[in-house]
Amino acid sequence: MAPRSCALCHKAKAMVKRPKTGQQICRDCFFYVFETEVHNTITESKLFNPGDRVAIGASGGKDSTVLAYVMKTLNERYQYGLELFLLSIDEGITGYRDDSLETVKRNQQQYDMPLKILSYDELYGWTMDAIVSQVGRKNNCTFCGVFRRQALDRGAAMLNVDHIVTGHNADDIAETVLMNIMRGDIARLGRCTSICTQGEDTIRRSKPFKYAYEKEIVMYAYFKKLDYFSTECIYSPDAYRGHARVFLKDLEAARPSAIIDIIHSGEAFEIKEEIKATQKLQQTCKRCGYMSSNELCKACTLLEGLERGMANSGITDRGRKKMESEGPAPDNLRTIPFFKMNANANAGNADAAAVDITVENAFVG
Repeated sequence: MAPRSCALCHKAKAMVKRPKTGQQICRDCFFYVFETEVHNTITESKLFNPGDRVAIGASGGKDSTVLAYVMKTLNERYQYGLELFLLSIDEGITGYRDDSLETVKRNQQQYDMPLKILSYDELYGWTMDAIVSQVGRKNNCTFCGVFRRQALDRGAAMLNVDHIVTGHNADDIAETVLMNIMRGDIARLGRCTSICTQGEDTIRRSKPFKYAYEKEIVMYAYFKKLDYFSTECIYSPDAYRGHARVFLKDLEAARPSAIIDIIHSGEAFEIKEEIKATQKLQQTCKRCGYMSSNELCKACTLLEGLERGMANSGITDRGRKKMESEGPAPDNLRTIPFFKMNANANAGNADAAAVDITVENAFVG
């Protein structure tokens, strides 16, 4: 039987069967359609303006490595006019993040982009290794997720960028939709499926890989021979997300379009106005100035619990009330540097965000 020819160019030998569509295509056509689909996602969503300074969240893994490569390629091919940076967060996980950051440093040289690395230890005074030693592995992902999100915004502020892009792919977003449904958190569905998010006091953040399948990202990295770190976080096997991931993979095996279908279902949910009215209004944390729906943001609450030897008290409302019943926080409590964004930062993407981070007395005691 003769080798099947590419379904697109009809010339070269088909080398790839796309998980997303089932098409059998050649390697060059796969590169072209993958890149073109990401370009279409960017242009149809109007993610960028010429002159934008864009930070790429870089972990050294497949998603962020492919994102950096594709963003550089599309920026040059279609003349987006973007100034690209790599931004990495060092959570302080020995044997995992220290190794992956070496990959990021090589990517910096390979893609010729400035690199900023901001560590949890530098920002919060705690590493994830130290946090896990206090809280165990059951709730460690809560700390890491909250701390990483704020660290990305703070790192982006230090780079004075307009925009952060992350490597979240279609599988990630579908998993998040499933997790929110399983937790009964329907109000979050609109946010989790948005390609671009921005609060009043945060930098614009988007997901150019929103419709890109994880398997195709892996195939792209493999055929392009990109340099990436493939080890999973040593603390993630017990994460709740893992259950949603297993379920999603089973659905994908039976119906490959399930991933996109779930994303579209999440997009189609509309929250009733009376439900929206019950949501807490966004304000700023009185202690660190970051976006929050309470007087203290989640990061400050978690950090206070760690500092007071009540690590798990910051995770739930009940735990927080118990910590408050123990009395006010001591005056010499370690706190996060104050975060303040100029109002002009939210007046569109064209002008760089003017940010002031005050670090005096950031780590008292």
